[in-house]
Amino acid sequence: VTGQPTKSKRPKEPGENKIRPVNKKVKPKAPKTKERESVDSSLKSQSILTQVMDKGHFQKLAATLSLAAGQSVELRCKGSNVTWNYPSYLDTFKDSRLSIKQLDRYSQLILANSTAADTGEYSCWLQPCSGNKCRKDETKTGSTYIFFTDKEELFVPTPSYFEIVYLNPDKPAVIPCRVTTPSAKVTLHREFPAEEIETDGTDIIYDAKKGFVFQHPTSDHKGIVYCKAESHGAPQISIKYHLLYVEVPKGPPSASVAVSSGRAGVRDRVRVVCTVLGEPDVDVSFRWQYPGQESERPVNIQNSWRLINRGIGHTTRISKSVLLVEDFEDIDVGNYVCIAQNLQGETAVATKVELK
Repeated sequence: VTGQPTKSKRPKEPGENKIRPVNKKVKPKAPKTKERESVDSSLKSQSILTQVMDKGHFQKLAATLSLAAGQSVELRCKGSNVTWNYPSYLDTFKDSRLSIKQLDRYSQLILANSTAADTGEYSCWLQPCSGNKCRKDETKTGSTYIFFTDKEELFVPTPSYFEIVYLNPDKPAVIPCRVTTPSAKVTLHREFPAEEIETDGTDIIYDAKKGFVFQHPTSDHKGIVYCKAESHGAPQISIKYHLLYVEVPKGPPSASVAVSSGRAGVRDRVRVVCTVLGEPDVDVSFRWQYPGQESERPVNIQNSWRLINRGIGHTTRISKSVLLVEDFEDIDVGNYVCIAQNLQGETAVATKVELK
């Protein structure tokens, strides 16, 4: 019985195969497409980004791509309004090797004469707009990390020869010695005492796209370190990184205020200083309330900050705001309130100045 239908189908096979998918097989195909979308949504999002190969061929991009430094690369992103992201230093130096053009159906990114320093993430996404408002379409994005390999430059070059990395007890720290060759063997070393720092894959891991990641930094990790890379030749050494341990509690600024004198005479010079001790990478802003403010009494306000080493590898940022009254008068008698603010909140501190 099974043999008979097969025989009857044979003569009609070419015609049937061409007609059936167009007509009656539309319904069964629809769920298959949906299924594939849900399973391979990542592949779908990657599909808007392609690399232009020789002779007009296109290649969908994987999560990583390795190219020899010196090559030019052309990427295309499907869509009529596309935004690109690429290594920031190409913007910093307004590099003429990079060009981006938006055409009718796609955007084109060309990077000519690539160098090891171009290693990094290249991504694009659709930016639909209605009126003046534009948004990122999360379902239509593409991303790839390109290694521009160079035997002479195993580490991605940086503008400086020395970098500071802050070790904060409540967030991972990254020593950003990224490589241009993903297969390179990379190790981390302490300068003094001279030793290799063990990478256990749990607390300290190496990621070729980021560098060494300290998942739970402690004060034991502070000091000067460097990375060493080997790949079919003599090992190369990265720049040095100064790891500074920071232990300042999270929260609103810890502020204090002091005045040059709590009692001032007419025409005296009065200086009120507001000081905040905090994390090295946390900005603090200041504002003041003072007796002559409503009368628009002229005062001079100057803000500044600096980093200080508090010993045993701990670093703190000191932010200061100085309010200066040049010729003290009756109107200047009263409370001087400093309000210090960071992303966690604000703190107000006050001091009083009286007339002699």
